[in-house]
Amino acid sequence: MGKLYLVPTPIGNLEDMTLRAIRILKEVDCILAEDTRTSGKLLQHFEITTQMQSHHMHNEHKTVEALVRRLQAGETIALISDAGTPAISDPGFLLTRACVEKNIEVDCLPGATAFVPALVNSGLPNDKFVFEGFLPPKKGRQTRLKLLAEETRTIIFYESPYKLIKTLGQFAEYFGADRQVSVSRELSKLYEETLRGTAEEMVQHFTEKPPKGEIVIVVAGKK
Repeated sequence: MGKLYLVPTPIGNLEDMTLRAIRILKEVDCILAEDTRTSGKLLQHFEITTQMQSHHMHNEHKTVEALVRRLQAGETIALISDAGTPAISDPGFLLTRACVEKNIEVDCLPGATAFVPALVNSGLPNDKFVFEGFLPPKKGRQTRLKLLAEETRTIIFYESPYKLIKTLGQFAEYFGADRQVSVSRELSKLYEETLRGTAEEMVQHFTEKPPKGEIVIVVAGKK
């Protein structure tokens, strides 16, 4: 029986790649990558020559069965995403679940993920929190926001720069204009920035200064 490794990759700063992650990626039989072009640059930087195969949200339903058979035959396979820890708002869950069901060993390495530093940087309570990832784009969005308006724990969201102002405006509408919010962008990169204030203040700021880069929003729970 083979083994599946879930290997985190840097969310920006290449120095966040762990020595263990580099070793595993060199030793496995195959690396499943969300985007082989993006991952190819990472592997080249660390002189990793292991064969890659595309594994992303558009093909993972079709490839899981064949990958399980390869693992059952004794192959070792590593799964990486473009950035961060696989299966956290990225492909990885379906294959992991299939391996667990077939008693194939799964080993997730510790490493980079965007929401942890954003939560800690926020200054908001982090003893209890809820990770929501991306909100539904259309259907179910209002229902989800109404439900979360009553959540007392700190809430974490991922968002694109193109939808940030709309999302912050909805937070002001559903959670209250004075709800405390922290917005982190470009974590671990050169222009990393964390801004804190009310939902209304964040809407005003990013309306005046359009955001760029990957974004994590941390919202205080209802008091």
